[in-house]
Amino acid sequence: MSAVLPDAIDRHSAAPMYDQLRQLIIDGIAREGLQPGDPLPGEHGLCERYGVSRTVVRQALAQLEHEGLVERVKGKGTFVSRPRTSESLVHTLVGLYDDVERRGGHVHSDVLRHERTVADEEIALALDIPVGAPVVVLERLRHVDEEPWSLSTTWMPDAVGSVTLGVDLSEASLYRLLADNDIIATHGVRSAEATVATHEQAQHLGVSAGSALLRLRSVSRTDDGTPIEYFVAYHRGDRSRFEFQLQQEQSQASLLHIDGRAGITLAGSKRVTP
Repeated sequence: MSAVLPDAIDRHSAAPMYDQLRQLIIDGIAREGLQPGDPLPGEHGLCERYGVSRTVVRQALAQLEHEGLVERVKGKGTFVSRPRTSESLVHTLVGLYDDVERRGGHVHSDVLRHERTVADEEIALALDIPVGAPVVVLERLRHVDEEPWSLSTTWMPDAVGSVTLGVDLSEASLYRLLADNDIIATHGVRSAEATVATHEQAQHLGVSAGSALLRLRSVSRTDDGTPIEYFVAYHRGDRSRFEFQLQQEQSQASLLHIDGRAGITLAGSKRVTP
């Protein structure tokens, strides 16, 4: 059953009615203790309850959807949104497992591939190793709270990756495993860019081919500059958002470049200035 949202629009307020309605819906979700996936009143019900036009209702819902607080499903209605990955992992050396865990979520990984292979030109360049050198590849389909979330492939130099072979990483953090073996990333470079899902990626992630994805590329290094991993990860666009920390000092800037593909490259855990 849909929730009943209390209170009323203040028609004498300087605040736009759609913004008031937006806040009333947020307050109602909190008051009712609604959970992700719970339905909200439909457009017609909100119009009647608050005595506003459908245009006002649609403006309020559009803003809430933009903020990632509600989801509108054509033909089904409006629902409390599932939380999005914060993507603080774009600008810090944190992995998806730790990013989600600290927000109270759960990550499970389907390990699609975990074996030794050899470095091609792209991998060799990223890891500062010769073409053909042995590497360990780890390909995982990551689930957040049982929902397909990202598809990632990580390549590690053999000396690093060998400590991961034989370890069950379906319920574990790769970074923690490496740290337990005294392999700790202290800095690196990550980039983020928009792309669309191929047919194969769409099947894994539970979206339609051509759906928006966020592609992350990352090289992490130890204190002495030795690369320990290179990964490429595809995150569902409807479950991801950018999150950057800002400082005033220009000297702290770590925004390196924005290329023609709208890719944003960020340096390690440094902060970004506007």
